[in-house]
Amino acid sequence: MLKRHAFSDELWKRIEPLCPGRAGDPGRTAADNRLFVEGVIFVLKTGISWADLPERFGLHNSVWRRYDRWCVNGIWQKIVQALQDPELDEVQIDSTTVKAHPVAATGRRQAGEKRRGR
Repeated sequence: MLKRHAFSDELWKRIEPLCPGRAGDPGRTAADNRLFVEGVIFVLKTGISWADLPERFGLHNSVWRRYDRWCVNGIWQKIVQALQDPELDEVQIDSTTVKAHPVAATGRRQAGEKRRGR
């Protein structure tokens, strides 16, 4: 039985090849892409703040930063496209779910917008 916000193995197989950080990819190898994606989906579906992300998904700030990098790099749009299949029995994600803010949607800041925290 699946946890409420977990992916089935079949669904995960559709998006796993789209996730960066696999062995052999340039840069750091991800510890667990599936857990990370499920953590992001948990935040988006429940509406909790990133700071309230359950510990099982990792440090909330690290998860958010990785989520933001994937937004800027277009990874979420690729995942959404892979999940847009009417044959799937599971709840699908629509593209508006992953566009959390203007930077995520466009990959760049709006005119005059400063990056907070730096």
